[in-house]
Amino acid sequence: MKTLRSILVLSIVAIMPLLSFAQGADLASAKQRDEAVERAIMLLSASEFLNQPETLVSPFAPPDFDEPDPEELLALQAASAAARNSNVGAQPMGPNGVLEMLADRIIPSGILKMGGQSMLLFGQKKLKVGDGLTITFDRIDYELDITTIGDTHFTLRYQGEEITRSIKPGKKP
Repeated sequence: MKTLRSILVLSIVAIMPLLSFAQGADLASAKQRDEAVERAIMLLSASEFLNQPETLVSPFAPPDFDEPDPEELLALQAASAAARNSNVGAQPMGPNGVLEMLADRIIPSGILKMGGQSMLLFGQKKLKVGDGLTITFDRIDYELDITTIGDTHFTLRYQGEEITRSIKPGKKP
């Protein structure tokens, strides 16, 4: 048993100088540390980068970035010319035709009665009698007024013309 202890003590005593040498090797000399600090200070000085020539163009924000692409402009011009030459984008004549066209596109999700007042529901939006409804069609805004709201129908007015529609499309009011 004594021999085992003595071997253990001798091995620890023999390893100790090696451990202290390995720890000392991890630490750089004072000269090397000073050189590293000087190099870091030199790299951190940004005065060279702040003085940019006025003609330098940033690759992240070129001057004509917000301008439309020339090919896109040609495509838009061709599309508008085609729309002028065809009857596909033709507007219906008179307020009655406009009202019929827009009313077909207005589909409320339901009716809510609160405090004796009926409201049309369009998702989270609630509209009551007298409220205006702006519909954009073919890049033109149309102002419609809600004149009546019944249990199963509603009435819209546009430029003196009125039309009644069912809450459920395809059903007669």
